[in-house]
Amino acid sequence: MTTTPAPLRIALVDDQPLVRTGFAMVIDSQDDLEVAVQASDGIEAVDLLRSHRIDVVLMDVRMPRMDGIEATTQILANAPADRAPKVIVLTTFDLDEYVVAAIRAGASGFLLKDAQPEELLAAIRTVHRGDAVIAPSATRRLLEKVVATPEPETRDRSVLDALTERELEVLTLIGKGCSNQEICEQLFVAEATVKTHVGRVLAKTGARDRVQAVILAFETGLVTPGS
Repeated sequence: MTTTPAPLRIALVDDQPLVRTGFAMVIDSQDDLEVAVQASDGIEAVDLLRSHRIDVVLMDVRMPRMDGIEATTQILANAPADRAPKVIVLTTFDLDEYVVAAIRAGASGFLLKDAQPEELLAAIRTVHRGDAVIAPSATRRLLEKVVATPEPETRDRSVLDALTERELEVLTLIGKGCSNQEICEQLFVAEATVKTHVGRVLAKTGARDRVQAVILAFETGLVTPGS
Protein backbone atom coordinates (compact mmCIF):
# COMPACT_ATOMS: atom_id res chain seq x y z
CA MET A 1 0.00 0.00 0.00
CA THR A 2 1.45 3.35 -1.06
CA THR A 3 1.53 6.11 1.54
CA THR A 4 0.88 9.63 0.27
CA PRO A 5 3.62 12.03 1.45
CA ALA A 6 2.52 14.75 3.83
CA PRO A 7 2.11 18.13 2.12
CA LEU A 8 4.85 20.71 2.47
CA ARG A 9 4.04 23.15 5.26
CA ILE A 10 4.26 26.80 4.17
CA ALA A 11 4.48 29.98 6.26
CA LEU A 12 3.30 33.29 4.79
CA VAL A 13 4.86 36.43 6.29
CA ASP A 14 3.53 39.72 4.90
CA ASP A 15 1.95 42.79 6.46
CA GLN A 16 -0.70 42.98 3.72
CA PRO A 17 -3.67 40.65 4.44
CA LEU A 18 -4.76 40.64 0.81
CA VAL A 19 -1.33 39.44 -0.31
CA ARG A 20 -1.38 36.63 2.23
CA THR A 21 -4.93 35.67 1.25
CA GLY A 22 -4.04 35.54 -2.45
CA PHE A 23 -0.94 33.43 -1.87
CA ALA A 24 -2.84 31.13 0.50
CA MET A 25 -5.55 30.46 -2.09
CA VAL A 26 -2.96 29.46 -4.68
CA ILE A 27 -0.93 27.29 -2.28
CA ASP A 28 -3.88 25.52 -0.66
CA SER A 29 -5.21 24.57 -4.10
CA GLN A 30 -2.33 22.08 -4.38
CA ASP A 31 -2.47 18.58 -2.89
CA ASP A 32 1.22 18.63 -1.94
CA LEU A 33 1.24 22.08 -0.28
CA GLU A 34 -0.56 23.67 2.65
CA VAL A 35 -0.40 27.02 4.44
CA ALA A 36 0.33 26.17 8.07
CA VAL A 37 1.25 29.61 9.46
CA GLN A 38 0.47 33.24 8.60
CA ALA A 39 2.19 36.23 10.21
CA SER A 40 1.83 39.97 9.68
CA ASP A 41 5.40 40.96 10.57
CA GLY A 42 8.79 39.55 11.47
CA ILE A 43 8.27 39.46 15.23
CA GLU A 44 5.09 37.41 14.88
CA ALA A 45 6.79 35.10 12.38
CA VAL A 46 9.78 34.43 14.64
CA ASP A 47 7.45 33.66 17.54
CA LEU A 48 5.16 31.34 15.57
CA LEU A 49 7.97 29.40 13.92
CA ARG A 50 9.43 28.49 17.31
CA SER A 51 6.48 26.15 17.80
CA HIS A 52 5.59 25.16 14.24
CA ARG A 53 7.50 22.88 11.88
CA ILE A 54 7.66 24.69 8.55
CA ASP A 55 9.25 23.59 5.27
CA VAL A 56 9.22 26.86 3.29
CA VAL A 57 8.71 30.48 4.36
CA LEU A 58 7.52 33.20 1.98
CA MET A 59 9.02 36.30 3.59
CA ASP A 60 8.20 39.89 2.74
CA VAL A 61 11.16 42.27 3.09
CA ARG A 62 9.49 45.50 4.16
CA MET A 63 7.32 45.09 7.26
CA PRO A 64 6.68 47.06 10.47
CA ARG A 65 8.34 46.18 13.81
CA MET A 66 10.78 43.66 12.29
CA ASP A 67 11.71 43.42 8.61
CA GLY A 68 12.25 40.26 6.61
CA ILE A 69 16.04 40.36 6.89
CA GLU A 70 16.13 40.24 10.68
CA ALA A 71 13.26 37.76 10.78
CA THR A 72 15.10 35.44 8.38
CA THR A 73 18.24 35.66 10.50
CA GLN A 74 16.40 34.84 13.72
CA ILE A 75 14.24 32.06 12.28
CA LEU A 76 17.24 30.22 10.84
CA ALA A 77 19.30 30.80 13.99
CA ASN A 78 16.53 29.29 16.13
CA ALA A 79 15.97 26.22 13.95
CA PRO A 80 18.08 23.03 14.16
CA ALA A 81 20.31 22.83 11.08
CA ASP A 82 18.65 19.65 9.82
CA ARG A 83 15.14 21.10 10.17
CA ALA A 84 15.66 24.72 9.16
CA PRO A 85 13.01 25.98 6.73
CA LYS A 86 13.89 27.33 3.32
CA VAL A 87 13.15 31.06 3.01
CA ILE A 88 11.97 32.78 -0.16
CA VAL A 89 12.20 36.57 -0.02
CA LEU A 90 9.31 38.50 -1.58
CA THR A 91 10.53 41.57 -3.44
CA THR A 92 9.52 44.26 -5.91
CA PHE A 93 12.92 43.77 -7.65
CA ASP A 94 13.91 47.29 -8.67
CA LEU A 95 12.74 48.94 -5.44
CA ASP A 96 14.13 46.58 -2.81
CA GLU A 97 17.83 46.97 -2.12
CA TYR A 98 17.55 44.53 0.79
CA VAL A 99 17.26 41.33 -1.20
CA VAL A 100 20.95 40.41 -1.18
CA ALA A 101 21.13 41.19 2.55
CA ALA A 102 18.26 38.79 3.11
CA ILE A 103 19.96 36.11 1.01
CA ARG A 104 23.13 36.59 3.04
CA ALA A 105 21.01 36.17 6.14
CA GLY A 106 20.13 32.70 4.92
CA ALA A 107 17.28 33.04 2.43
CA SER A 108 17.37 30.60 -0.47
CA GLY A 109 16.36 33.12 -3.10
CA PHE A 110 13.71 35.62 -4.05
CA LEU A 111 10.38 35.84 -5.79
CA LEU A 112 8.69 38.81 -7.40
CA LYS A 113 5.50 39.81 -5.58
CA ASP A 114 3.65 39.98 -8.89
CA ALA A 115 4.74 36.49 -9.91
CA GLN A 116 2.29 34.24 -11.70
CA PRO A 117 0.69 31.45 -9.60
CA GLU A 118 2.67 28.75 -11.39
CA GLU A 119 5.91 30.62 -10.64
CA LEU A 120 5.03 30.80 -6.96
CA LEU A 121 4.30 27.07 -6.78
CA ALA A 122 7.43 26.17 -8.74
CA ALA A 123 9.57 28.36 -6.49
CA ILE A 124 8.29 26.66 -3.33
CA ARG A 125 8.98 23.19 -4.68
CA THR A 126 12.36 24.23 -6.07
CA VAL A 127 13.78 25.63 -2.83
CA HIS A 128 12.47 22.65 -0.88
CA ARG A 129 14.59 20.43 -3.15
CA GLY A 130 17.60 22.56 -2.20
CA ASP A 131 17.98 24.42 -5.48
CA ALA A 132 17.93 28.15 -6.21
CA VAL A 133 14.46 29.64 -6.36
CA ILE A 134 14.97 31.46 -9.66
CA ALA A 135 16.89 31.18 -12.89
CA PRO A 136 20.58 31.98 -12.36
CA SER A 137 20.49 34.60 -15.13
CA ALA A 138 17.78 36.53 -13.27
CA THR A 139 19.89 36.31 -10.11
CA ARG A 140 22.81 37.83 -11.98
CA ARG A 141 20.70 40.72 -13.27
CA LEU A 142 19.60 41.51 -9.73
CA LEU A 143 23.13 41.38 -8.37
CA GLU A 144 24.38 43.72 -11.05
CA LYS A 145 21.92 46.27 -9.68
CA VAL A 146 22.54 45.92 -5.96
CA VAL A 147 25.92 44.29 -5.31
CA ALA A 148 28.94 46.56 -5.25
CA THR A 149 31.89 44.49 -6.47
CA PRO A 150 34.95 45.18 -4.26
CA GLU A 151 38.07 46.70 -5.75
CA PRO A 152 40.71 44.06 -6.61
CA GLU A 153 42.98 44.96 -3.70
CA THR A 154 40.15 44.58 -1.14
CA ARG A 155 38.73 41.24 -2.31
CA ASP A 156 39.13 38.26 -0.01
CA ARG A 157 39.66 35.32 -2.35
CA SER A 158 40.87 32.86 0.30
CA VAL A 159 37.54 31.01 0.19
CA LEU A 160 38.45 29.94 -3.35
CA ASP A 161 41.73 28.28 -2.34
CA ALA A 162 40.10 24.88 -1.74
CA LEU A 163 38.60 24.75 -5.23
CA THR A 164 40.20 22.87 -8.11
CA GLU A 165 40.72 24.58 -11.46
CA ARG A 166 37.61 22.88 -12.86
CA GLU A 167 35.54 23.88 -9.82
CA LEU A 168 36.63 27.49 -10.29
CA GLU A 169 35.46 27.26 -13.89
CA VAL A 170 32.09 25.93 -12.73
CA LEU A 171 31.70 28.66 -10.10
CA THR A 172 32.53 31.32 -12.69
CA LEU A 173 29.88 29.97 -15.06
CA ILE A 174 27.33 29.82 -12.24
CA GLY A 175 28.09 33.47 -11.52
CA LYS A 176 27.56 34.33 -15.19
CA GLY A 177 24.07 32.88 -15.01
CA CYS A 178 24.63 29.54 -16.72
CA SER A 179 22.32 26.63 -16.01
CA ASN A 180 23.71 23.13 -15.50
CA GLN A 181 22.93 22.30 -19.14
CA GLU A 182 24.75 25.41 -20.34
CA ILE A 183 27.75 24.53 -18.17
CA CYS A 184 27.73 21.07 -19.79
CA GLU A 185 27.93 22.67 -23.21
CA GLN A 186 30.67 25.09 -22.19
CA LEU A 187 32.91 22.47 -20.54
CA PHE A 188 31.99 19.47 -22.76
CA VAL A 189 31.06 17.24 -19.82
CA ALA A 190 27.99 15.26 -18.77
CA GLU A 191 25.28 16.88 -16.66
CA ALA A 192 25.89 14.38 -13.85
CA THR A 193 29.51 15.57 -13.74
CA VAL A 194 28.38 19.20 -13.56
CA LYS A 195 26.02 18.40 -10.68
CA THR A 196 28.92 16.78 -8.84
CA HIS A 197 31.13 19.83 -9.39
CA VAL A 198 28.35 22.21 -8.28
CA GLY A 199 27.83 20.16 -5.11
CA ARG A 200 31.54 20.28 -4.32
CA VAL A 201 31.69 24.04 -4.93
CA LEU A 202 28.82 24.62 -2.51
CA ALA A 203 30.33 22.31 0.10
CA LYS A 204 33.85 23.77 -0.09
CA THR A 205 32.78 27.42 -0.07
CA GLY A 206 30.00 27.06 2.49
CA ALA A 207 27.45 28.52 0.08
CA ARG A 208 23.94 27.33 1.02
CA ASP A 209 22.71 27.18 -2.55
CA ARG A 210 23.25 28.41 -6.08
CA VAL A 211 22.11 31.96 -5.29
CA GLN A 212 24.80 32.36 -2.64
CA ALA A 213 27.33 30.88 -5.06
CA VAL A 214 26.48 33.70 -7.49
CA ILE A 215 27.06 36.26 -4.74
CA LEU A 216 30.42 34.64 -3.97
CA ALA A 217 31.43 34.80 -7.62
CA PHE A 218 30.74 38.54 -7.63
CA GLU A 219 32.37 39.28 -4.29
CA THR A 220 35.59 37.46 -5.17
CA GLY A 221 35.84 39.06 -8.60
CA LEU A 222 35.38 35.87 -10.61
CA VAL A 223 32.44 37.65 -12.25
CA THR A 224 31.96 41.38 -12.65
CA PRO A 225 28.82 43.38 -13.51
CA GLY A 226 28.17 43.26 -17.24
CA SER A 227 30.45 40.29 -17.85
